[in-house]
Amino acid sequence: MATNALRSLWAEPRPTNAPERRPGDWALVAVLICWSLVEVVLRQNLAPRPLLLLAVLAVLGPLLWRRTHPLVAVAVSFGTLTIVDIVRILTGSQGALLYSIGAALILAYALFRWGSGREAASGLGVILLWLPITNVADTTSLADSVAAYAFFLFAAALGAAIRYRTKIRIRDIDQAKAREREQLARELHDTVAHHVSGIAIQAQAGRAIAASHPERAIEALAIIEDAATRTLTELRAIVGVLRATQDTEFAPQPGVAEVEQLATDGRTRPCVEVTLFGEFDDLSPAVGAAIYRLAQESITNARRHARHATQVTVAVTGDADQVRLTIDDDGSAAGGRAPAGYGLVGMRERAALLGGTFHAGPAAERGWRVEAVLPRTGTPR
Repeated sequence: MATNALRSLWAEPRPTNAPERRPGDWALVAVLICWSLVEVVLRQNLAPRPLLLLAVLAVLGPLLWRRTHPLVAVAVSFGTLTIVDIVRILTGSQGALLYSIGAALILAYALFRWGSGREAASGLGVILLWLPITNVADTTSLADSVAAYAFFLFAAALGAAIRYRTKIRIRDIDQAKAREREQLARELHDTVAHHVSGIAIQAQAGRAIAASHPERAIEALAIIEDAATRTLTELRAIVGVLRATQDTEFAPQPGVAEVEQLATDGRTRPCVEVTLFGEFDDLSPAVGAAIYRLAQESITNARRHARHATQVTVAVTGDADQVRLTIDDDGSAAGGRAPAGYGLVGMRERAALLGGTFHAGPAAERGWRVEAVLPRTGTPR
């Protein structure tokens, strides 16, 4: 078990999309430079200036590449610090290094946050090699030596913890998107299967009554039946792998008309009011189902998370090119709703799959607003 765990850690790849240098990185380096200058002016009994300069550059320079090249940054920084401390030991130089080199803790954090398993293990070896050497160069007590090890191990553990927390969050977001894709696939399957089944039945009935008609009519009906049956079979085979259950219900999915059924009679809180504007006759079934699901999920979220909410207003507006869904509640601002919740991720994914847009966040005055705009045809991006 332990061997498998070590192998898994060793084979751990780098996190994807490591950010490049940011303005904050340059600001951090500038602050550390100022800190170092203040130390040089105010502190006494420091190591020779060339060694101080080399040590500071060894820490500050690699900070700018700590995310994209974590092992190189650690190797350059701690390797140089090791050389500086060895020179101090061999020459018997008196005086300490600057406190600002404590920023090397950031490199230990970045190594485990952004490095692969191999890089983290190799970089940790470089750090653990430097620690006893620097403790010899600067004579310290046992407690100080233990504290130094603890600080660097804590920085490494913090980087690993945040790395895996982010990894779990990304996995949960991907699962939320996958669930929404599966649900959308089921709705598309059931809607299309319902209509195609009707075509097949009509074609069969046509054949039954076409005995007295010309042979070409019978052949046309046979072609319709064959095409409809083949399409239904292929659709089941393609979408069936995405379904969580094996049964297929040939029933239309709820659409815009069913959104009105989400309204309440006012005796429950929050009260849900639904208003429909515009034309929805030629709306794509997938878009109609998406409007219903988005409204349903938004109302559920309002009931669960909108503190002190008394009213939820649902408005669906259809025009020539698109359908707009807006859900507002009057809950307090302290409702604790997070824009990055996985339910919202799934809703955003559903809208994007149909070529639309989705936004959720605090309203201008009070409460929470959810707004989705979908094209009438549901054309995916």
